[in-house]
Amino acid sequence: MCANYTPSRRDQLASRFGVDPREYVFKPEAYPGSMAPIVRRSVDNPESGPLEVVSAMFGMVPQWADLNLARQTYNSRSETTATKPSFRHAWRQRQFCIIPAESIFEPCYETGKPVRWEIRHRLGDALGIAGIWEIRMGEKDKPALVSFSMLTVNADGDPMMQRFHKPGDEKRSVVVLPPDRYQAWIDTPIEEAAAFLTLFPASELVAAPAPRGAPKKSTLFDDDQT
Repeated sequence: MCANYTPSRRDQLASRFGVDPREYVFKPEAYPGSMAPIVRRSVDNPESGPLEVVSAMFGMVPQWADLNLARQTYNSRSETTATKPSFRHAWRQRQFCIIPAESIFEPCYETGKPVRWEIRHRLGDALGIAGIWEIRMGEKDKPALVSFSMLTVNADGDPMMQRFHKPGDEKRSVVVLPPDRYQAWIDTPIEEAAAFLTLFPASELVAAPAPRGAPKKSTLFDDDQT
């Protein structure tokens, strides 16, 4: 499961995901309730329109839910996404998206206590995480809110992801998509979506301790601040 990650830089959005990054500026790290970029098919033409990047809340918030629900819905188990009340509408409507990430963070207990580790692509490439998105229409003069959840799969036995989370707990991993399948994921029919929900090769990832408070390069989308 992933509750903390670094969104992709603005230049990565253009070069890796083929979308116009506009002038968005996000915080260097995203937590449940944070606003971060997602890539989806344009809602003006959901069948064949261009891909677009939009600002969305990390944690699914359906129309009927309070914003605090985002603290519980930032990840969705792919095995139950189609049936859980918080996620099933987005799934049935095929509201698939990609969450662009520079890295993700997970707790490692190999020392006997939780230590935050950072997981990246071994070549420094962006990670495109499979997700679903929802929209919560605003009340009165409040704007609508787009929100999202990362899809996860079982990772028991995976050389990389089995190292994280508490001993004895089921190991889970977000679904990292191969770059050549980004657009296919967003456009896939529901009956074919399960084929995308697999583990990313552990050999393509690297990980290292990254305790909070350690110096970290900013990844704000403003190029003058990167």
